[in-house]
Amino acid sequence: MTSPIRTRIAPSPTGFLHLGTARTALFSWAYARHHGGQFVLRIEDTDVARSTQDSVEQILASMKWLGLEYDEGPIYQMQRLERYHAVVEQMIAAGTAYRCYCTPEELDAMKAGQEARGEKRRYDGTWRPEPGKTLPAIPEGVTPVVRFKNPIDGDVTWDDVVKGPITINNREIDDLIILRPDGVPTYNFAVVIDDWDMAITHVFRGDEHINNTPWQINIFKALGAKLPAFGHIPVILGDDGQKLSKRRGAVSVTAYEDNGYLPEAMLNYLARLGWSHGDDELFSIEQMVSWFDGSHISKSPAQWDPAKLEWVNAHYIKQADDARLATLVTAQLAKRGLSAPQRLEAMCGLFKDRCSTTVALADWLAMYVSPVTPSDADRAQHLTDAVKPAVLTFADKLEGLATWDKASISAAIKETIAAHGLKMPQLAIPVRVLACGRAQTPSVDAVLELFDKEILLNRLRSV
Repeated sequence: MTSPIRTRIAPSPTGFLHLGTARTALFSWAYARHHGGQFVLRIEDTDVARSTQDSVEQILASMKWLGLEYDEGPIYQMQRLERYHAVVEQMIAAGTAYRCYCTPEELDAMKAGQEARGEKRRYDGTWRPEPGKTLPAIPEGVTPVVRFKNPIDGDVTWDDVVKGPITINNREIDDLIILRPDGVPTYNFAVVIDDWDMAITHVFRGDEHINNTPWQINIFKALGAKLPAFGHIPVILGDDGQKLSKRRGAVSVTAYEDNGYLPEAMLNYLARLGWSHGDDELFSIEQMVSWFDGSHISKSPAQWDPAKLEWVNAHYIKQADDARLATLVTAQLAKRGLSAPQRLEAMCGLFKDRCSTTVALADWLAMYVSPVTPSDADRAQHLTDAVKPAVLTFADKLEGLATWDKASISAAIKETIAAHGLKMPQLAIPVRVLACGRAQTPSVDAVLELFDKEILLNRLRSV
């Protein structure tokens, strides 16, 4: 490789950063990091009517949460208008672009006529300059667009990093608009100038862009610019078999953060969603970077599987440092108006093996700071008249403990079941129901140790 690898992600701030774009960002970032190159963040905000600052901020927050650090950016297209205008003028002077004065009404009539004749809808070249051709008189009061003078004959062929050789005939595409009447460039033009100016060597993007690529390649060639390598990644399908998108079924990346997923789990899952390294399912981001050389990207659409993501997240929850989990759970509890309990780190360590998200972990740990309401069914099944005296005895023994720890609580349990002639589950389950609001928990002495003593006694005596 003769030049440094440079990749980019270029989301449009017309909505949140969704999962497909996040996966593309991951692949682009990992490829650059694998080769010791640079990764660029560009904000494609030329859709002025729909672009919002809130969307920009959500994109930046998503990238930060995922840990996909960029070496340059964010670069905003609307701050580069002078550059686009300068290139347009150069292309007009070179004869590779021209002004078109067709009105919207004329274009609609042109396409309606083509449809009526069974022809493909396309611009008919009314204002396209050709040797010996006389152009129409320039109409008054019409602000022109600028069109790219696309080659009429021949094919556009490229060796796609993902899909292999792709060929599209130039007769399948027409002279696209590169500059609108308001002076804002269109996507297919701005993206070429940006990739050229930013020396992007590899473009990873969704395969919905394949039909845009011939135009872009032709513009690169018209400018005498070096082509980047293109890699078109198959779409992600939802449960209904349809493509996930901003408008259909996709959930924002930050929503997964809010719902208790860890960034390393999301990165691991996204990486396996259309790429593989042997049979490895669980791996660190460092391992992915070392493996991701652009090969082994699937040519087929990937299926989004919420259960698989949850399984991956559960793995990383179990591995996570308890102090880190405590910080995340504190935020989840705060959303419910609850303060974090003391010994929260120990609580996280005890319960994290049972949880697939930090929301689920907060669901468990809320019992330490918020009242619980056992179900009528659990009360009827486990809090029988025969066991209630034992629960009260146990409460009295807990109140008299000089040391509040697991060993002392365990001893109190054993003394109580011996005194009342019970087996361990006959006391432990009713205690769980009263203290925790549920019949199943980790080891009961470990769970009770983390309670505030007075809160626990009050719950047990509510028998």
